[in-house]
Amino acid sequence: MKIFERVLKRLVTRGQLTVHYAKGGSFTAGRADPEFPNLALRFHDSRVPFDIVKDPRLGMAEAWIDGRVGIEGGGIMEFISMIRANNPWEAGRSIDAKSRISRSFKTVRQKLWRANHKSRSKANVAHHYDLSGALYALFLDRDRQYSCAYFPDADNETGISLEQAQEDKKAHIAAKLHLKPGMKVLDIGCGWGGMALYLHRTCGVDVTGITLSEEQLKVARQRAQDAGVADHVRFELIDYRDMTGPFDRIVSVGMFEHVGTAHFRTFYNKCRELLAPDGVMLIHTIGRVDGPGITDAFTQKYIFPGGYIPALSEMIQGSEGTRLMVTDVEVLRMHYGLTIREWYKRTMAHKADIVALYDERFFRLWTFYLAGAATVFEHGGMVNYQVQYVRDRRALPITRGYMQEAESALRGR
Repeated sequence: MKIFERVLKRLVTRGQLTVHYAKGGSFTAGRADPEFPNLALRFHDSRVPFDIVKDPRLGMAEAWIDGRVGIEGGGIMEFISMIRANNPWEAGRSIDAKSRISRSFKTVRQKLWRANHKSRSKANVAHHYDLSGALYALFLDRDRQYSCAYFPDADNETGISLEQAQEDKKAHIAAKLHLKPGMKVLDIGCGWGGMALYLHRTCGVDVTGITLSEEQLKVARQRAQDAGVADHVRFELIDYRDMTGPFDRIVSVGMFEHVGTAHFRTFYNKCRELLAPDGVMLIHTIGRVDGPGITDAFTQKYIFPGGYIPALSEMIQGSEGTRLMVTDVEVLRMHYGLTIREWYKRTMAHKADIVALYDERFFRLWTFYLAGAATVFEHGGMVNYQVQYVRDRRALPITRGYMQEAESALRGR
């Protein structure tokens, strides 16, 4: 108990966090601060503090999911935000040689599950993306964009809707692809088809979207059929490693996190093979700021088995030697935090529907996932990277003006 209290007092200095133990007694960490909430944790199980000390990453998560801890004065979003805001990435220490060695050992230990072989990839995707489509319809935008939206300011003071921010994201990506009517585009990890349908509708290109999720495939194909564009926007259940080209453009949004570090070189080599000589590729992925790391235990166990968030250095190293040239890199720092906050609000508003679909335990798991994800972009070491590649250095204009012009035109429609 003493260890638990010492740890919590180090973690919380701004805002008050009171803990009420299952067998009586309490203690308070931190001090009142107008910029932070005053929260209380109420443990319903005497094992909770020991579980948290034993495994900080998983102990609190599972106690919350199982209903063994309650939060007063706010919810799981407010609690995780308090912890992370008290310990922002910017205030951390630089990584010394000893820390790098320790992290490298952890990295080696996780290499097996990060490998993400073809035989395992489909099962890993199904674990998350083959959940009921009704669930995603409750918290995503109308186009079911399950990736970072694009907001005009860090606090969304303009108050644009999630729907508009996702439309702007698609325009932002389309502009970087430098599309021309009639081009053939490959969408790797096409989700429910929104990006592919958008590119065809706004740019007049033919798109092949590929996924390993049977549920997403059904929805995407039906959407293309309903829009009367199935001859121009096709969707297939196939691994990217089994595709044949060529394609004028490749886009991949939110899929690179599932490739696995052991397969980065395979991914880039395959993409180069699929690209036409003057082709362009745009990868949009969550990324680490602090260099290579490990996937946290909660995400690995409950959310994205086999997933790994890459560091920019790993992405670049993976593509080096494949004769793909990096032509543009953009870091989206705050956008995903704003996006997931919107998902969290919609999830909370539809609690009864989600509990009816699954149960109370699933709802608590899902809110923990969204709260952790939002706050790691707001205070932790995660961002989004958009990395553009070409085979031929002359395939694109040599300044970024073409991007702004195309994006303005697309957003003006």
